[in-house]
This record gives sequence, structure tokens and C-alpha cells, in this order.
Amino acid sequence: MPVASNLLSETQYFPPIAFYAKARHFDQITIEAEENFQKGGYRNRCLIAGANGVQMLSIPLVQGKHQQANIKEVRISYTENWQSNHWRSIQSAYGKSPFFEYYELDLEKFYTKEYLYLFEWNMDLLKTIRDLMQFEFEIERSTAYHPTPTNDTYDFRNKLSPKTHKENGQALMRYPQVFEAKNGFIPNLSILDLLFCAGPEATKYLETKPNK
Repeated sequence: MPVASNLLSETQYFPPIAFYAKARHFDQITIEAEENFQKGGYRNRCLIAGANGVQMLSIPLVQGKHQQANIKEVRISYTENWQSNHWRSIQSAYGKSPFFEYYELDLEKFYTKEYLYLFEWNMDLLKTIRDLMQFEFEIERSTAYHPTPTNDTYDFRNKLSPKTHKENGQALMRYPQVFEAKNGFIPNLSILDLLFCAGPEATKYLETKPNK
């Protein structure tokens, strides 16, 4: 059990399983709201597993470049119908999973509502997953940027990357995946993968035990 009671993380689009494996040990999750946008991470991306392997879902952003923009000001673009495309991809990947129908309505509604800001979209998704998985941590947003947080805060910002998702998930327990027979087990995908495949038993797979 970590000494710190608060975990600090950047905002993420359906965070990877390794995020929740860490977050479950904390009383509070604080999402960094005072950073500048950084590309290449999970802020507007998540990884799912389809019939052909890992698939990245990426939310398009207005104007494309946000390196100097505060994360709260980054707007979602709707010039393309990405919501419909993402939901179809999720349906294709998990429609036959054991628990897709159980959670479908709670998540589908996000793909029929337009959010102006990426940060707000991610915050609402994070709270929804927390409730569906019955985590007890509180979720807050930071009010100032601190390069070095206080001692009661575990700095988890930018510790996870789509490029290293397999390495980040090496110590996590395996669970049955939809296309495992074809693609083998793929570690540390979006929490959606674990939720749809394991349902109410999902949290037990967040134990950090080496796979054998």
C-alpha cells in the first residue's frame, strides 16, 4: 500500500489497465488540469483489441496542434464522425464479450453527446468507469501546476505510454480476452477490455502478480 493517499495523473481517454491497478490503492485521484497538452500519450488515445490485434482509437482535436495550450482548453473536433466510428469499433471488438450488454448503455451515451473540451469528456468517462467498477476513490482536478508534488501525492504523470503498453502490463494478471485464441493475450489495453471481458470480476485481475 503506497504511503501517499493521492495519485496525480494526466487526463486519459479510457486509461489503460495499469492505471487502475495503481489507482485502486489510493483514496483520491487528482487529474492534472494545469499542464500544457502533450501529444503521443493517452490524453486523446486508447487501445482496444479487435479481431486483427491492437487498435488505437484517437479523438481528433480542433486545429491539430496544442503543445502550448492548457489541457482544459483543448477542444474536440467534430469535422469527422469519430464518435460513431469509435463506438462501431468498440462494438466490433467487444460485442461478443461476456459483459458487453451489461455495460453497453452506460457507455454508448457518451458517443451520442458532443463535448466541447477533451478534459471534460475524459473526466466524465473516468467517473463512469469508477462507478461501474465500484472503486471508492474520489476524483478531483488540480488547481495549480507543481513540478514536484507534496509528499502525500504519488506523481503518476506520464508514466504510461501507448508505445510501451506491453511492458507496462507485464506484472498484471491475465484474463480471458475475446480474440485471445487468434492474437494471443495482449496486456495493458484500455480498461474497456478488462471491463467487457471480466465484468464484476474485473477488479481481481488488477492484482500485480507476474504472469506464468
